[in-house]
Amino acid sequence: MSYQVLARKWRPRTFSEMVGQEHVVRALSNALDNDRLHHAYLFTGTRGVGKTTLARILAKSLNCEKGVSASPCGECSACREVDEGRFADLIEVDAASRTRVDETRELLENVPFAPIRGRYKVYLIDEVHMFSVSSFNALLKTLEEPPPHVKFLLATTDPQKVPVTVLSRCLQLNLKRLPVAQIQAQFEHILQAESVEWEAPALALLARAADGSMRDGLSLLDQAIGYGGGAVREADVQAMLGVLARDRLPELMSHVAEQDAAGALSLVAAIADESPDFAALTKELVTLLHRVALLQAAPEIADESWGDPAPLQKLAGRFHPEEIQLFYEIALRGQRDLPLAPDPRSGFEMLVLRMIAFRPDSAPATAPAPKSGGTEAKSNRTAKPAENRHSPSTATANVSGGRDLQAENWHEVVAKLGLSGISAQLAAHCTVKQWDGKRLLLGLDADSGALLVGNRATEKLQQTLSDWLGKPVKVEIELDQAAVDTPAQRAAREAAQHRREVLHELKQDPVVRMLETDFDASLREESLELNQKNSHKVH
Repeated sequence: MSYQVLARKWRPRTFSEMVGQEHVVRALSNALDNDRLHHAYLFTGTRGVGKTTLARILAKSLNCEKGVSASPCGECSACREVDEGRFADLIEVDAASRTRVDETRELLENVPFAPIRGRYKVYLIDEVHMFSVSSFNALLKTLEEPPPHVKFLLATTDPQKVPVTVLSRCLQLNLKRLPVAQIQAQFEHILQAESVEWEAPALALLARAADGSMRDGLSLLDQAIGYGGGAVREADVQAMLGVLARDRLPELMSHVAEQDAAGALSLVAAIADESPDFAALTKELVTLLHRVALLQAAPEIADESWGDPAPLQKLAGRFHPEEIQLFYEIALRGQRDLPLAPDPRSGFEMLVLRMIAFRPDSAPATAPAPKSGGTEAKSNRTAKPAENRHSPSTATANVSGGRDLQAENWHEVVAKLGLSGISAQLAAHCTVKQWDGKRLLLGLDADSGALLVGNRATEKLQQTLSDWLGKPVKVEIELDQAAVDTPAQRAAREAAQHRREVLHELKQDPVVRMLETDFDASLREESLELNQKNSHKVH
């Protein structure tokens, strides 16, 4: 006899064998035992949580030869045929392969006819959200008032795509994702029955990787048994799932905390040697940052399914909540842009470098070891940001220097402040709305609202501006739909004008004109690279 995969062999055949979904099992059992059956049920939930399985058990309960009940005998010909997938009055349809309206009408033509063998004719339509609008319309009338011998069981992973007119005609049962502990307990039960050796940490890894789906979990368990040569061991499961790469993400974020680009890239290179799925690794990074943010906001919310909480707690104490929010946004964008990168590894590397580049200088982290004069100077500025702030000599120097702030010279002031990171971008995308000598109200370009990830960038801008003016300044920032002539916009205009001037000069250049005339060449304007005000390069 050929081998049967665990997901099929251990598929529940009665309500009592169902793992989880107690709320749905209870509702269906009471309806069957009390003869309060609806004519149409809609099972919703993510993949592998038991939608189709429950529908088949319900079909068996309706047609068991010993009577309608929540406990079908499992021995009569009707029960056996349902279990074997050959019961004539259970019509299973995959909506994804029958989207055309004529196919739906053909399916419904036999609804008026009595069942061939059973008590009810049951239509099980899987992934019903894949029906076309016309197919749904063809189904509506029959779904609302079917003959008494017909039951509709619909299943979908995306109920949002099911028309409200269909939802209103069905009794909707929402299935939940299965918790890790429940999946792991079922693994242990199955492996004990199958006489397979296992290690508990290995099952915990598989249960977490199942992501709430028993079917996915059993497929992974099957794979782990094959990978381990008939046993499920932690080391084998770690290698199979690429967990070793995932477990190094806290170390990677430690390099980000230290702004150690070289260390971070070396670690990515080491991870790459394990041939990981960088798309999956990016998703794991997003999950890691999400959990760190949760720990920072509510430490008591930690779940056992997260595994060892120590690395997460360490990161939660090492980063400011605003930084984690910024890194989460960067990771999300990196996940979206990863397919556009030349290769997954380079896309992941750029994601990590972006985190380091956009981390504010004033972040509470250990400064990286100096590698050159310029790096040492930056390190010193980061480590001692407030060394000479508000000293009398500084204030006097600033006043005597005649420094002033006006709405018209904001772009000049921004250039002199020496800002970097998020605070520099924030200042460059603002204009002055009000300034009374003590309070500065800035209008932020509405398209740059993402820069307001927290208060740290604003606080740094306020402190730097106070130092520069030599007096305390209160900085407030609000979104401004009408913000125009920001330093960033002005810089963009100047760069565009400079580009136009350079292109004009190039087109008038005798060598360029000779190449165009004698060799039928053309100037590719998009290949022009501008380095400094008076230098350029064309590829």
